[in-house]
Amino acid sequence: MASPSSVAVMSGLALEVAVNRWLKPAFEAASPYRLEIDWRPTTAIMKSIAEGQRADVVIAIDGSMDKLCADRIVRPETRVCLADSILGVGVREGAPKPDVSTVEAFKRTLVAARAVAYSRAGASGIYFTGLVERLGIAAEVNARAVTIPMGFTGEKVASGEADIAIQQVSELMSVPGVAVAGPFPPEVQTVSTFDAAIFADAANPEGAAAWMALLASPAAAKAYGDGGLVSRLSHS
Repeated sequence: MASPSSVAVMSGLALEVAVNRWLKPAFEAASPYRLEIDWRPTTAIMKSIAEGQRADVVIAIDGSMDKLCADRIVRPETRVCLADSILGVGVREGAPKPDVSTVEAFKRTLVAARAVAYSRAGASGIYFTGLVERLGIAAEVNARAVTIPMGFTGEKVASGEADIAIQQVSELMSVPGVAVAGPFPPEVQTVSTFDAAIFADAANPEGAAAWMALLASPAAAKAYGDGGLVSRLSHS
């Protein structure tokens, strides 16, 4: 249970760089509160919420937030659209960056890879599973795939277990020793939009409101951009 001086946050992984590098330190320096952040894919967060888990603030993909608002699990009037996240390809820092600029180049890179890492639970991995099927390369890719239940796929590239990591660009940036080779080609790109809202039964509504104010600020817009996201804030 979070203490009265803390703000409990459940958040999708895509915002980890922006929050942990810039926004969390700024918030804790300027307020009496400390952040306790549960970083997981939105799918895992929604499962926990369905089982009764709560926090003060949730940051999740917009479709899931629609459901939380409809069910009044969060206060709809507090909802803010924060940023868009796109998918990318990560490689070990210092390794040659493969060509992923076109669909054909992207396919060649995936088929030629010694091993491709992706997450089973995250939105990126779920989308990627369907994409390689549509591109007709599922058998070749999955024969050498390194899958993780959740977390950062870049860790498998940094450790040498895979030479390609698939995830949100911002999530690839979270892992030391990983370089972003590029985003998915536009024809096969998908965008995830992340929103934030305060839980209806937040234990610390004042702290939650203070954190939400920073999440919607010009400083946050810059942090989202620097952290591999595209800000959706109106002043960005």
